[in-house]
Amino acid sequence: MEKENLSIKHWSEEDKPREKLLTKGKQYLSDSELLAILVGSGSRGESAIALCQKILQKYDHNLSKLARASVKELMTFKGIGEAKAITIVAAIELSNRRKYENSTIEIVKSSEDAHKILAPLMMDLHHEEFWIILLNRAGKVISKKKMSVGGVTATIVDVRIIFKEALENQATSIVLAHNHPSGNNQPSLDDMKLTKKIIEAGKLFDISILDHIIICENQYYSFSDNGKMV
Repeated sequence: MEKENLSIKHWSEEDKPREKLLTKGKQYLSDSELLAILVGSGSRGESAIALCQKILQKYDHNLSKLARASVKELMTFKGIGEAKAITIVAAIELSNRRKYENSTIEIVKSSEDAHKILAPLMMDLHHEEFWIILLNRAGKVISKKKMSVGGVTATIVDVRIIFKEALENQATSIVLAHNHPSGNNQPSLDDMKLTKKIIEAGKLFDISILDHIIICENQYYSFSDNGKMV
């Protein structure tokens, strides 16, 4: 029987993922070995390593694609029950939060700042959401708020609610943001029309719309950076 199909406990010490991490360091483990540590065990006739290789193959060995998998989707793999699926999803979420740590970002000075604040909340969603970041005159973040939830390809935004939030929080400027689950970060015609509509409405309340960013898995589009905030 090949090593991949043996229970990990029957492997040599240097080949066991946990022991390998301790003796050689985490950087020497493959994605499937790291995932196997989370999973803990495979199924009858299949080791945790083999199971995790199969999972990664399903997602083209792309961790960003794996990050978008739901608990229910992961449970379709033989050997992955609810507890293991939850462990995988939770571990990936922790990784996302570390990568896009935003607790120290108090002032938005660029599209990158706005992206770091909102990416952890939106980048792995299977549906569209529309968010805003409310800022004071110094550019300091007052709050970030979800304005709407839509389907796979669109979400409806009530412009009046956006400015109601801004006025109630005494914001002087706003950053708009929504995600594209498709992975295409380019704005649609509807995105451009909506942005223009909100910019024009902002002039009535003397509230500046600084940017509109479109968030995808590992990239984003900034209307401001591309000269589209006119």
